[in-house]
Amino acid sequence: MKGRTALLSLLAIALFAWFVSRADIADVWVEIQRADVAGLVAGFVCVVATYWIRAVRWQHLLRPIGPTRFSTAFRATLVGFAALGVLPARIGDVLRPYLLARREGLSVTATFATIVLERVLDLIAVLALLALFVWGLSDDATLPAAIRGPIEVSSMVAGLGAAGLLAVTWIFASHPERIGGFVETVTRVLPRRLGERLGAAMRTFSGGFAATRNPRALAAATLWSFPLWIAVAAETWFVTRAFGIEMPFSGSFLLQALLVIGVAVPTPGAVGSYHEAYRIGVTRFFHAPNDAAIAAAIVVHAIAFVPVVIAGFVVMAQDGLSLAGLRTLAGAAREQGVPPA
Repeated sequence: MKGRTALLSLLAIALFAWFVSRADIADVWVEIQRADVAGLVAGFVCVVATYWIRAVRWQHLLRPIGPTRFSTAFRATLVGFAALGVLPARIGDVLRPYLLARREGLSVTATFATIVLERVLDLIAVLALLALFVWGLSDDATLPAAIRGPIEVSSMVAGLGAAGLLAVTWIFASHPERIGGFVETVTRVLPRRLGERLGAAMRTFSGGFAATRNPRALAAATLWSFPLWIAVAAETWFVTRAFGIEMPFSGSFLLQALLVIGVAVPTPGAVGSYHEAYRIGVTRFFHAPNDAAIAAAIVVHAIAFVPVVIAGFVVMAQDGLSLAGLRTLAGAAREQGVPPA
C-alpha cells in the first residue's frame, strides 16, 4: 500500500511538473493576479452547493437501505472528498460509505454499492449535458466537422454503456439471491467457507442497489444529478470567465466531460491530469492563450479541491481522525466487504 501511494504521488508530481513546464511561470502569475475576484467567489459558491447536493442525493440512494441523517451524510461526504483530494487510489470512495454506515448502523457493503450507483448516475448526467451541447448548442467554430463526428459517436457509445450499467445495477438489485447463488457456483473451486462468504457479500452488495427497484428513490437521485453537474459546470465556467477566456456556459458541459477523464487518474486530487485536461479543453475548443489556460486550470482545480479538503480536515479534527487514521479505517472497510478503490 505504501509503495502504491508513493508511486501515485510521484506520478502526480511528474504530471504537474510536465503541465507547468510549457508555460512562462511569470506570465501565469500575472494572469492569476488579474483574475476577476467576483468570478472566483461565484465559483466557490458553486462548489459549496455541489457538496450539499451530493449529500441530499446520497440520502435518496440510501433510503431503501435505511434511514440516514443529512448531517451524517454531509460530514461523511466532506471527509470522503477530502481524502480524495490528498490521498491516492481513490481511498475516499471507500471511506465515505464506511464512515456513514458505521454512524447509522447500516451494512458497509450495501452502503458502498450506493457509491457505485452514484458513479453511474454521474456518468449519465455528464453524458446527457455533453449531448445537449454537441447536438444542440455548439457551433462549427467550437466543434469543426472534423472532430464533431468522433465526439458524437464516442458520446453515444458512452451513453449506451451508461444505460447498460444502470440495467446491470437493476439486475443486481432485483435478483440478489440469484446473484449470490451464481457467485457461490462459480467459486466452488475455492474452499467452501470462502465461496459462501463471497456469495453472502454479493447478496449484501446487490442490496445497495435497492434504489434501482424503488422508482421514487431512483427518480429523485437521478433528478438531483443534473443540478449537481450543472453546479460543477458553473464553477468551471465562472472561474474560466474570470480569466477572460470566452466560453459559453454550455461549453462547460464539454469541458467537464474532459475533466471527468482527468479525475479518473488515481493521483491525489487528480493533480496533473485534471490540469492538462482543462488546458487542452480551453485551448483546443475555446482558443484560450496557453498561459491563461494554465493559470485558470490551477485556480479552477484549487477552488474545486482546496475548500473541501479544509472542510474535511475540520470534520476529521472534530471526530478525532487523522490521515493515518483514515488509512486504518480504509483497511477496516475492506475487511468488512468493501472492494479496494
